[in-house]
Amino acid sequence: MPLFTSPRTPVRGPGSGGGKSIVQYANFLIMLLVGLGIGILAVVVSGLLGPKKATRAKLMAYESGNDPERGGVGTGQRFPVHFYLVAMLFIVFDIETAFFYPLAVAYQKLPQFAFFEAITFVLLLLVGYVYVLKKKVLEWA
Repeated sequence: MPLFTSPRTPVRGPGSGGGKSIVQYANFLIMLLVGLGIGILAVVVSGLLGPKKATRAKLMAYESGNDPERGGVGTGQRFPVHFYLVAMLFIVFDIETAFFYPLAVAYQKLPQFAFFEAITFVLLLLVGYVYVLKKKVLEWA
């Protein structure tokens, strides 16, 4: 008898169709363990193989190629945020691609309403892109 059932609850066998099979949970558990294993392995290997000698230059903050001691925050000079704006734009448009991949895979099975949702999403991103162009964020000079 399973651990978390009341005496009144009938116990169903594997072929009765009353619940999820253990195989579905095992697949999830295997994927979870593989993901955690890869993450832990990456941290351990980088700790073992990484540089051990800390110098002043290695411990200094890296600000997009700018020396933070002579041209960063707190020095009275303007802090260049252009690199960060471009990085944020990349993230936004990269996430757009991640949202469209499942739509493309299941396009034949989706209702027509999903097509109009995708068009609306693209139009909203297009408005953001036009705004970025007008603000000249992508100009490097």
